[in-house]
Amino acid sequence: MSVKWPRFLIPTQLSQMIRTQKNPLTALKIFNEAKSKFPNYRHNGPVYATMINVLGSSGRIAEMREVIDQMKQDSCECKDSVFSSVMKTYARAGMVDEAVSLFKTLPQFNCVNWTGSFNTLLRILVKESKLETACRLFLEHSCGWEVKSRIGSLNLLMDALCQINRSDLALHVFQEMRYQCCSPDKESYRILMRGLCEDGRLNEATHLLYSMFWRISQKGGGEDIAAYRTLLDALCDNGHVEEALEILGKVLKKGLKAPKRCRGHLDLSYCCNGEDIERTKGLINEALIRGGVPSMASYSAMAIDLYSERKIGEANQVLDEMRDRGFKPSLSIYEAKIAALCRCGGVEEAVKVIKEEMVEDSCVPTVRLYNIVLKGLCREGKSAFAVGYLEKMARQVGCVADKETYSILVDGLCCDGRFVEASGILERMLIRSSSPGVETYNTLIRGLCLMGRQYDAVIWLEEMVVQGKLPAVSVWDSLVASVCSNMTEAGVCSETLEKLWSS
Repeated sequence: MSVKWPRFLIPTQLSQMIRTQKNPLTALKIFNEAKSKFPNYRHNGPVYATMINVLGSSGRIAEMREVIDQMKQDSCECKDSVFSSVMKTYARAGMVDEAVSLFKTLPQFNCVNWTGSFNTLLRILVKESKLETACRLFLEHSCGWEVKSRIGSLNLLMDALCQINRSDLALHVFQEMRYQCCSPDKESYRILMRGLCEDGRLNEATHLLYSMFWRISQKGGGEDIAAYRTLLDALCDNGHVEEALEILGKVLKKGLKAPKRCRGHLDLSYCCNGEDIERTKGLINEALIRGGVPSMASYSAMAIDLYSERKIGEANQVLDEMRDRGFKPSLSIYEAKIAALCRCGGVEEAVKVIKEEMVEDSCVPTVRLYNIVLKGLCREGKSAFAVGYLEKMARQVGCVADKETYSILVDGLCCDGRFVEASGILERMLIRSSSPGVETYNTLIRGLCLMGRQYDAVIWLEEMVVQGKLPAVSVWDSLVASVCSNMTEAGVCSETLEKLWSS
């Protein structure tokens, strides 16, 4: 390995040198040699963060753990985001217990704020259905001075409890918030309201709504409209239409602070018979929009909430009403709409939204939005069509395809058996200094072997090894089987395979 060292080394230079290395083990060697070549040099937090991130993203867990231990011994100041990243790496590798152990050793590091890693670990535990461990972790560490904000953690726990139909326990968490020196926010009310309604606990949900009037909606916040709609819909679904209409009046007056002139124009006579529940719910939703003071916040909350429930028709009506009132749909609304369309198999319609609706509303698509569409297209086996969006993104100012974009396309093409096209996209990905995961390489190499393209397969195997990634055993099996079935190329490939195997 030939490295051009500067005359004087500073941490910023070393971070750059590490990031430019293809092979994480080469980067680690440079990292370790720096101290011996420059006796007065000391690694700082950002350098450690760079090295840990490089090793973690390439799956080098053992080496990453050694660097973490070295960072602890150096006692240099490090950011909480480093530990959050490491915990995510452990989770991807199925090593949740390691993530918990790391968090418990944080007092041994020079890190004064653990809020991010605390919340990250809670999310991991909830996702892995380790709810008891998550609750125990919260009780043990939430009151420490290192965790600056507890509301996000409490919301996370409430959401997890509601997802397993234990809104009764979520309600206890909500009521304990004041003992944790924090007040519930809009998200707290939204999570708990939905959980209570889904569990049929309508009395508790109604009391929760009334508490919103004086705790969070003093000024008639439009974002609260999603929580109000959740309760009113649930009441209608359970046959309590009259109670829903009574509460609607209170919502308009006390929750949304709607003036009398707005409330007076509402015609809810069709709701009284309660025979057509869906029409009644539609009228109530319309009343929430038209009866209050028009605002971007209320329209956005209602539209996004409806799209998340895949009620695309009703959400589209909100967008029409929004435009009639002089408001233009935001990017977040379009993201919710396109995600809903893709989930419901309407990818072509989602593409049309980008081409027509967003252009009319002067809303510029982002990489995140394009990635949603690309996932939908690849899910429907239209990966070849999805590739065309790379050119469209390249022509759009400020919209550069990222690692996720290329990974979606490579995986999608491989799933469709288009391994040659996937190779081309992967080449473009590497040019931009991004690299896919190990499984993407494994899938591509196996696919090329099935097509009889042994030479291409070996080229990608070499690239994989250069990057320090370890091929799966099935990759070697595929290569051997492919080479043996084509004796013409056996002489060309066998020598290379022997070299790779020995490396």
